[in-house]
Amino acid sequence: MIPISKHYAYYLKNIYETYVSGDAREESFYPYLKEFLEEYARVSKESLRVTVSPKKIEAGTPDFLLRDEHKKIIGYIEAKGPEVKDLDDISETEQLKR
Repeated sequence: MIPISKHYAYYLKNIYETYVSGDAREESFYPYLKEFLEEYARVSKESLRVTVSPKKIEAGTPDFLLRDEHKKIIGYIEAKGPEVKDLDDISETEQLKR
């Protein structure tokens, strides 16, 4: 089994290469996060289903929806691109308050 640190390094490499291309949008990074989350769950022997750009919910449209093996929603992710340097700057925005 490949240690999670290798997957993490691969994840960061993909993000870096996409970011330095200079033409990527936030959504360009979604496949890397999805792959990383699923691999982390696999290594941790957890069941995780990740949906990218799920349907709209009461609070808006999250970037990711996470479900367990029973299809129960266990979380949402609002992703930001690597150009966002300080998440505290956006933590009080209307989008995240929802």
